[in-house]
Amino acid sequence: MKTPKASTPTSPADTLKLVALDQEDLAVVSAHLQDAVVKIADFAWLPREKRFALVCNRFDWEGAAGGMRRRRRTGLHFDRVLRVRQSKVRTGADDAVLNLLAVTFDVADEPSGVVTLVFSGGAAIRLEVECLECQMRDLGPVWETTNAPAHETDS
Repeated sequence: MKTPKASTPTSPADTLKLVALDQEDLAVVSAHLQDAVVKIADFAWLPREKRFALVCNRFDWEGAAGGMRRRRRTGLHFDRVLRVRQSKVRTGADDAVLNLLAVTFDVADEPSGVVTLVFSGGAAIRLEVECLECQMRDLGPVWETTNAPAHETDS
């Protein structure tokens, strides 16, 4: 998955920077990352730093509300990560692309818990964390897309 050449100029005010320290904060991060696409090669588990990070191409839902269809290169990382588990993620298939549906946090023994990155097709990555410390930041490149994600809704 190549990042297309940026076609839409960005300003510092146009980039999103979010921090999540509780479930409510993480729900906001999750909403902005819904339908982000990420290559398996763009995941990094750094056990010595207790950090899990990824770079993705997120759909700009705020821009879509204003009639713009675009994607943005975005970084996401979690600190104080003790363990990483995965389910239905094709390790070794670095060019495989996953579609991120949601990011959740379940408290275990407060403040510790499990962050789950939920992908389409039943894939998931679970991060056991000492506490929730998450940062999301747009990295700059923005490009127009002809396709907007669509979801079926219950009637």
